[in-house]
Formats: sequence, structure tokens, C-alpha cells
Amino acid sequence: MSDEEKLFVQDKEVVVPGEVLAQGMSFLPGNGTYRLNDKILANRLGLLTMEGKVMKTVPLSGRYLPKRNDVIIGRVIDILMSGWRVEIHSPYTAVLPLKDASFSYIEKGDDLTRFFELDDYLVCKITNVTSQNLVDVSCKGPGLQRLKGGRIVFVNTHKIPRIIGKRGSMVSMIKNATGCKITVGQNGIVWINGEPEMEIIAVSALHLIEEKSHISGLTEKVKSFLEEKTGKTVELVEVDDSAPEGEGREFQEDGSGQEGYGHDRGDRGDRGDRGDHGGYGDRGSRPRGPPRSGGRRFGAGAGYGGGSRGGGDRRFNRR
Repeated sequence: MSDEEKLFVQDKEVVVPGEVLAQGMSFLPGNGTYRLNDKILANRLGLLTMEGKVMKTVPLSGRYLPKRNDVIIGRVIDILMSGWRVEIHSPYTAVLPLKDASFSYIEKGDDLTRFFELDDYLVCKITNVTSQNLVDVSCKGPGLQRLKGGRIVFVNTHKIPRIIGKRGSMVSMIKNATGCKITVGQNGIVWINGEPEMEIIAVSALHLIEEKSHISGLTEKVKSFLEEKTGKTVELVEVDDSAPEGEGREFQEDGSGQEGYGHDRGDRGDRGDRGDHGGYGDRGSRPRGPPRSGGRRFGAGAGYGGGSRGGGDRRFNRR
């Protein structure tokens, strides 16, 4: 590093807005940082992360902001004429249209509670976020489903990458030690299902990660905690050190090949009713394209073509 290139803070350090992080044109600003002349400065309170020469800051607190393709966990709070409204631990709610609720054909006038009831928790994927923060989600894809039984845990959404770990190493260690099924939503909601005693240990491990996420050597601390509580020897999962935290196919399902019933999206209405996305139609309408492998493809307006939009820690049991 030449005299003109200087690094003033180290990786995983807490930085404040306006703090000079580095000097030199070889350093690049990322999320939460900006360049001023030849210096890189922080624009928010957070934890500095460096990926090569790219400098980013991860917020220490704040609500979840929906992003397209995020896999999240939500709670059904309303049943609409043609879909469900879902609370997603965010300032904004989402809508699950009928066309994205199930691969099964839904008849006109069908009882929608057969699919999702009020207060059901579900794993879904964000398919669209508009400039007005109108959010669409889908349950058509691998791992996307209604959750039954288990325990719901709310954590800081900005600590999710640390909870998942590199290539899913951290959450895999908790799963192996407790024997629990764990699904981590990018919106800060975690579902845990297993033996009650092991669920409590898993919840405690999540809160430990949340509280100590800013310190180094966290993996060893969590490993020692799990060994003490479970009485088992916990094996560390070997991962590529260059892999960024929070990556893992198990928790970032892309759902390729699982979506794509063709339909024309109607104009959105105002924020109150949000307009129609399509409508009812004849089941035998002409397909708009070739059928998907292993399933039937409906054209625009076939069956339900879309829908009009109407205006901690919890243990729950579902059928």
C-alpha cells in the first residue's frame, strides 16, 4: 500500500456517519459508504465489512426494506377477494395473489381458507416491489410453503447474514447441534421446529449471535455455547473464507423454473384498493406459451389471473 493509500479502520469495526474509512482511489465505496475526493466515508452508523477493496457498512438497527427475490417469512393478516395480505416485519405489507399461492387450480368462489388462514405463517418469495413500495410475494417455488407447528422468533433483520454465516455455516451448526428444522427469512423472522428443549437452545443461540454479531471469533463462542447446553461435540462447518456471509442456496432459493404462469398485469389503482391484476376467465383459454415441464400453463385470464388488492418469539400450532 503506497503512502497515498491508507486504511483508517479495520474490517468488522463500528463506524459512524462522516468517519473517514480509507484514502486512495484503489478503494471503492459500497452500500453505506461514499467517496469524497480521494477518501471513502461512512454515511450511516454500522459495521464495516470489506470485500477486497470494496467497503460497505451494515446497519446495526432498522426495519426490513423489501427487495425483489428475497425469501422471507410472513403472517397472513387479511383474506381478500383474490388473494391474501401478508405482514412481513416491515413498514409495508405484501399481497399474495391467487395465481402465486399454489400450483393447484383455484376455482372461482373457492374457500380461500383451504390454502391459507388468518395468522398462518408462510415462507414466500418477493416477486415485485414497485416505486410506491407495493409488494407482491409468491409461494410457488422450492421450500415456499405454509409453516406448521414450531416456534417463530423475531431478530434484527440486519443480523441475518451473521445468523446464516458463510455458505449457511452458522445456522447449519445450530441445526446439527439441536436437531431442529430452521428456516431463516431475510426479513428477520426465523422458524424453528424440533423438540421443545432443543428449540429453546436454538433460540438462545440466535439471540447470542444477535447480541455478539459485531465481535470477532463469534463462531467459536456459539460452538462453545451449543456444546455446553446440548452436551454434544459440535463440528465446525468448513467454508471458503472468501465467501460473503449470508450466502447459501438453502436460504436463498431462486425458484427458477417454478414460476411463470403468463398473464397481463393491469394498471394499478391508488394505494387504497391497488387495482386489478387480471380477472376471472375460462379455464380453457389458449396458452400464451409452451407448457412448463411437469405442469400446465394457463394464459392470461385463465382461472384467477391475478387479483384486486384490498385495502419476539411465538409458539404456534397449525394443522
